Amino acid sequence: MLFGEVTRRDWLAAAAIGCVGAGLAPELQAEINVAKSNPGPFRVCLNTSTIRGQKLTVDKQIQVAAQAGFEGIEPWIGDLKAYIESGGKLSELRKMLDDANMTVESAIGFAKWIVDSESERKAGIEELKRDSEMILALGGSRMAAPPVGAHDANAQVMDLRVVAERYRAALEVGVSMGVVPMAEVWGFSKNLSRLAETVSVIVEAGHPAACLLPDFYHLYRGGSSFEGLNLLSKNAIHVFHINDYPARERTTLNDSDRVYPGDGDCPIVQILKGLRSNGVSCALSLELFNKALWEQDALEVCKTGAAKVRAIIAKAME
Repeated sequence: MLFGEVTRRDWLAAAAIGCVGAGLAPELQAEINVAKSNPGPFRVCLNTSTIRGQKLTVDKQIQVAAQAGFEGIEPWIGDLKAYIESGGKLSELRKMLDDANMTVESAIGFAKWIVDSESERKAGIEELKRDSEMILALGGSRMAAPPVGAHDANAQVMDLRVVAERYRAALEVGVSMGVVPMAEVWGFSKNLSRLAETVSVIVEAGHPAACLLPDFYHLYRGGSSFEGLNLLSKNAIHVFHINDYPARERTTLNDSDRVYPGDGDCPIVQILKGLRSNGVSCALSLELFNKALWEQDALEVCKTGAAKVRAIIAKAME
C-alpha cells in the first residue's frame, strides 16, 4: 500500500495497542487507539530527554518507553556510557529492545565534527566512531550530528561550503561503520540554525546518505518557514524531533518551553500532511526538556506523550 493510499480509516483500523491508561479524554483515547505496527509513514519514538530529569538509567528508560507503547527510542550517548561504566552491557540492552520489539531510531551525541580546530575535529571524529560502535551494538543505524562547538553566541558564522566538507567527512566515517550522522538543525545556534542552511550543507556534501534531523521547535526558534519542508523528499528526513511550543515570539523561547505536540501553536498536522504527500517515512521522536514534566512519573509522561503523538498522526492521516 502506497503512502498516498493509506486512509485515516486504514490507519486507525490497525488499532491493537494504544495508550490506554494515559489519562486522556475518552474521545481522544478512541482517536489514538492504534497499533505499534501501523501501516502509515510515521513511527512513534521517544527521545529520552523527555524523561531526563527523572534520572533513570538507560535500561529503565527502555523499560518505560516500551510500557508506554513507543516503537522506537533515541537514547543519549552519555547515558549509554554511564550504563557501561556502572557494569552494564550493551548486549543486555539489545536483548531488552529485541524483546520489546523496539528500534533504536537514532542516538544523541555531541561529537565536534564541525569545528575549525583540526585537533578538536579529529578528536570529534574519533568520538563519532566510538558513538557509532555503541549505536551499532544496539541495532541502530543513525545518530544526531548537531553543530556542537560552532553554536554559541561567540561563534563565527561559518562558510556553508566548509561545513559541507566537514559533514561529508563525518558521513564517510559513520557510513563506513554502518551509522549515518544526520545534520541537526539547532534553532538557537550561530550555525545551522535554519532549515535552508542545513539543507544547503547536506546538498553540498554530495554524499548519497546525507540527510538532516529537523525539529518543530528548533525550526520555529531559528526563524525557518515550515513551507520549506515541502521541498524535501523521502531521502532527506528519516527522524523528525516532534514537540510543540507556546504562542510567543520565537527568540524568547528556550528548550524548556517545549510542550507535548498538540498543546502549543505549531501547525504540526499540516506539516505532517505535507511530508506524507512527499513520500517521507520517518520516526517522530518526542523530544522535550520540560522541567514540569521532569517532576512527574516517567511512565505517565511517556504514556501521555505517546498518546499525543499518535493523536497528531491520526489527524495527519485524514
